Amino acid sequence: MNTEETTRVAATARGDSAREALGALRAEVSKAVVGQDAVVTGLVIALLCRGHVLLEGVPGVAKTLMVRTLSSALALDFKRVQFTPDLMPGDVTGSLIYDAKTAEFEFREGPVFTNLMLADEINRTPPKTQAALLEAMEERQVSVEGSARMLPDPFVVCATQNPVEYEGTYQLPEAQLDRFLLKLTVPLPPRDQEIAVLQRHANGFDPRDLSEIKPVATADDLAAGREAVAKVHVAPEVLGYIVDVGRATRTSPSLQLGVSPRGATALLAAARAWAWLSGRPYVTPDDVKALARPALRHRIQLRPEAELEGATADGLLDGILASVPVPR
Repeated sequence: MNTEETTRVAATARGDSAREALGALRAEVSKAVVGQDAVVTGLVIALLCRGHVLLEGVPGVAKTLMVRTLSSALALDFKRVQFTPDLMPGDVTGSLIYDAKTAEFEFREGPVFTNLMLADEINRTPPKTQAALLEAMEERQVSVEGSARMLPDPFVVCATQNPVEYEGTYQLPEAQLDRFLLKLTVPLPPRDQEIAVLQRHANGFDPRDLSEIKPVATADDLAAGREAVAKVHVAPEVLGYIVDVGRATRTSPSLQLGVSPRGATALLAAARAWAWLSGRPYVTPDDVKALARPALRHRIQLRPEAELEGATADGLLDGILASVPVPR
């Protein structure tokens, strides 16, 4: 076996080991969070793609607990920021602090310097503070007084927002929504799962105590997974299918804003990660369909008349997927 073959075999072995480790996350997270397997899978896909996630759900569906548990199961640093109307940009990114002993200013890192940052109720802080995350999310750095400071790797923002209460909130602009790889809806659990939640609390479960959660994967597994995902084959026909889906959103009479090329790129990345997690070295049109909703729902904007008629982003995306020819 020559050097090239040895390297390829070693890379395949690392990828298989990483897939197995990341696959164990569901079972580990389920020790604290009942159900929500689809949301956990979406978070893993985002980590593999170095993308950010917007979690939308009513209060009390374990959004914060899910992200905390995931960080423990991955042995990643975690920080939570409660976004409020009086939160300042420096409270997120960090700021220069005067040191009287040295008579110099030194930089004090903000909570953005972590692996997994939970931006809780991100739409409750003014646009100025929301914009403080733009550079961090896109460039993975923070610039203060002309100096750029790199963020750790991996770095993923998991932002939450309440889909019901809008009083005192600031709607995220399209430019910031576009920074999120996926928008995941966190549903209310079905009856049997809700009974299981209550049973755990009746047995003494404390959501603040995650000592039972053991690291089953690491940042090295994520790095190996990213390397393997980058090698997942995408046929020209599937690339064309992704482009056709994106272009169809731009011509839909019910939409005033369609998907940009960045959105098509996000859908491609998510579909590749899902294909790899499913154990396939290639992307199928079904992978694209499976990730279309979470990858595109926050990148389109309905016309007011369509909203008045009761149309939804997911419903329109389903109609577009049904109308675009699927490659054979």
